[in-house]
Amino acid sequence: MKRSLPLLCSGLLLAGLTLTALPTLGSASAAPRIGSHDGFTRLVFVLPAPSTLSSALSAGSGGSRVLNVTLKVPLKAERGKLNQPGVASYVQGGRKISVQLAPGVKSAAARVFPAGGGQPNRLVIDVPLGGAPAAARPAATTPATTASGKSARPVVRPASTAKPPTLTVVLDAGHGGVDSGMVSRWVTEKEVTLDVALRVRKYLTQRGVDVIMVRSSDTQLSVNKRADLEDRSRLARAGTVNAYVSIHVNSGSSAASGIETYYFGSTLGSSKRSVAVFENGGGSTGQELTRQASSTAQSLMGDLLSQAKLAFSAQLARSVQTQLIGMTGASNRGVQADAFYVIRNPTVPAILTEIGFGSNPGEGAKLAQAGYRDRVAGAIARGILKFLKMD
Repeated sequence: MKRSLPLLCSGLLLAGLTLTALPTLGSASAAPRIGSHDGFTRLVFVLPAPSTLSSALSAGSGGSRVLNVTLKVPLKAERGKLNQPGVASYVQGGRKISVQLAPGVKSAAARVFPAGGGQPNRLVIDVPLGGAPAAARPAATTPATTASGKSARPVVRPASTAKPPTLTVVLDAGHGGVDSGMVSRWVTEKEVTLDVALRVRKYLTQRGVDVIMVRSSDTQLSVNKRADLEDRSRLARAGTVNAYVSIHVNSGSSAASGIETYYFGSTLGSSKRSVAVFENGGGSTGQELTRQASSTAQSLMGDLLSQAKLAFSAQLARSVQTQLIGMTGASNRGVQADAFYVIRNPTVPAILTEIGFGSNPGEGAKLAQAGYRDRVAGAIARGILKFLKMD
């Protein structure tokens, strides 16, 4: 029977992986670093180059199970024993790595993900112990042994007081400080977005998610709009961030209404372009930053890893949009792609959500109410949690 494993790719959660066969011994790279932590064991394989991957479980010897990872890069052949809880041995060669789980480890909640961030390209495998799901964060390591019994890495003992790893989300309350965003007789954008973001933080932290706030008061990161947007997006480039969500209030005619959520991609037609231009600073600045972001979108289309990031950004956007519509009853303006500068640079799933039209008499009045903003915040938090497979 096929089992789906959660797959974490550069901080992105993937699912629905294909079953692969146990590879035969072919060629080998260095033995993995391996470390034991609270609730999981981590293996780290150094790869010769960046790679996409697929992963699956299959039956192993003695009733154990084998985690198979198929890569796009060739590996030297190697095998060895793994003397840590939850894992028994590994085999690698060709374009595959297989890890035999220890007898009694039956969980399908292992996490497999590539990692880089300026360090050598690595494949990281977290094997949960006792059925507890593993979470992706850096961990101290101890060496595995090769077939000859020699240690492949120096010993680094994990601290006994290390906390269980958690997932991390960046929340960007749009505008702030000198930049008020949209202003109507009912609401001011920078005030609504901050209040909603703080409420989202409360819901996420209650579920054990770490939250990084771009701003937690009425301020800006820079009075220069380009620098402000750059600084905001830079917070999502760390390897430990799992999602980036920018919260905004829309503006238009008094008849315009509804909620829409965006991920970064090719620019839309002129009917929607004004949204990106406004959120990118408006006026000539907004036009120029939108043009630059549009150029970036076009260049990303040929990059495989960038396409993967955009695909999972779209998945995050759909998850948040679905919850927002379901919990508010607002008109569904859909999930779309456009050239928002603030989500141009993050290397993790990144979205921008417009939680309603402050210029609309009905929605503007609702957004002025604390109870409605709390409902919006709860929807955003639930959409994030569902994307992270935590709900």
